[in-house]
Amino acid sequence: MATAFRQPTPESGSELRRYERLFIGGEWVAPLDGGIVDSIDPSNGKPWARVAFGGPRDIDRAVVAARAAFEGPWRRMPGWERAALLRRLADLYREAAPEMAILETRDSGRAIRESRNDLGAHHHWFQWFASLADKISGRTIPIDDSVHCFTTRLPVGVVGAITPWNAPMLTTVWKVAPALAAGCTVVLKPAEQTPVTALELARLIEKAGFPPGVFNVVPGYGHDTGAHLVAHPGVDKIAFTGEGRTAKAILRAGADNLKRFSFELGGKAPHIIFADADIDQAINAATSSAWAVCGQSCALGSRVLVERPIYDRVVEAFSERARKVRVGRPLDEATHMGPQAHAEQLAKTLSYIDIGRSEGAALVAGGRRLEDGALAEGFYVEPTVFANVANDMRIAREEIFGPVASLIPFSGEDEAIAIANDTTYGLTAGLWTRDIGRAHRVSARIQAGIVWVNTYRYIRWSTPYGGFKASGWGRENGLEALDNYLETRTTVVSTTGQFPDAYAQ
Repeated sequence: MATAFRQPTPESGSELRRYERLFIGGEWVAPLDGGIVDSIDPSNGKPWARVAFGGPRDIDRAVVAARAAFEGPWRRMPGWERAALLRRLADLYREAAPEMAILETRDSGRAIRESRNDLGAHHHWFQWFASLADKISGRTIPIDDSVHCFTTRLPVGVVGAITPWNAPMLTTVWKVAPALAAGCTVVLKPAEQTPVTALELARLIEKAGFPPGVFNVVPGYGHDTGAHLVAHPGVDKIAFTGEGRTAKAILRAGADNLKRFSFELGGKAPHIIFADADIDQAINAATSSAWAVCGQSCALGSRVLVERPIYDRVVEAFSERARKVRVGRPLDEATHMGPQAHAEQLAKTLSYIDIGRSEGAALVAGGRRLEDGALAEGFYVEPTVFANVANDMRIAREEIFGPVASLIPFSGEDEAIAIANDTTYGLTAGLWTRDIGRAHRVSARIQAGIVWVNTYRYIRWSTPYGGFKASGWGRENGLEALDNYLETRTTVVSTTGQFPDAYAQ
């Protein structure tokens, strides 16, 4: 059987990785639709890999394979056997993580230090959900002596997982681990800009010995491959991470057969710094969370709310820190921040910097595309800081997905909370204070799925993650993640076997 990974092959004067097969039904197969597409390295704008893209007919056969596995060996497999396979996958993933980090960096442009830390932890998700695979149970419902009533939890069926380009493997693991633990089968459609590591995951799942069809990967474009997966009548649930407009289109497309949906969407997180905070630690967290992942994360605290007595100090600290960020080639160990993930995102980020200027915000750091020397061909932009931002400005309300921090002044708790909640989003939030009472008061009033106090971006496999309002439906991670992939069945058994004749009189 062929594998997804091959040694680099010279082409047009450069060495390209080749991933010229889809993974469907436990086999590496050529696409029926689509073709072979270049994956672009955002550090230089050039192809670095050749990847098979599928289309509607490939989705059809992947769904057939997933359905056959679900109705066959996977559904009948005891939970403890699924757990053993997930643990084996966790071990293989841990071994492969260093190479996977390099591949994700090539595909997405994340600095290697970030990719290594991220992918180096993913095996914990497989281990943790493996521990739950044989513990999925219902409950007994006491009614009276005439019936025995109980519930059971059943896998929802075939899951279509659609993942984004900013954190390709993290968002994949967040879906695949609980879905497999619950007993579902998966058809994965990774983002067209970052398909490589999804195919590497398929190689690991094959090596771990999962039954054919339990996990399938069909890279492709959203408008045909993704759309066909969403509308497919053989898919029971869609798990999607991405932007809200796409989620609305997915809802419309999947409405015909009333699919189940879970969405992890955008964010415009408030990061609140009170005057009594440990300012040095708050600056460490706020600058990191503004520019991590090249600014391309829905969880980043891009709206930095600062209490007025310390506002000028924080603006100065942000400006100074921005100048210390080493922007460079992502595989360079010294690099703090790599390029934007693709040309379209670079253009979007630069357009919002222009919008910030036109709205009257003060550009105090950054704001330029970097085009000098080795960076000239890549999609690089400076970490950027705007001061004197009002919350009604577009740079404060709309998700930029670039390394742009907007510093907003406030006076007192009530105004901080009002500004924090004055957004259509509600994914994450953070606050810094030494006052434990304030920490509890403010965090209790913030409309967000996760609130970090005196820390930021602390996420684990056991901590539920998801959004309020336009930031999504459902939760990933934690026990709550399993709910996305399970149905509840109620069974009522008569203990008497008696049923009255309604027509006796």
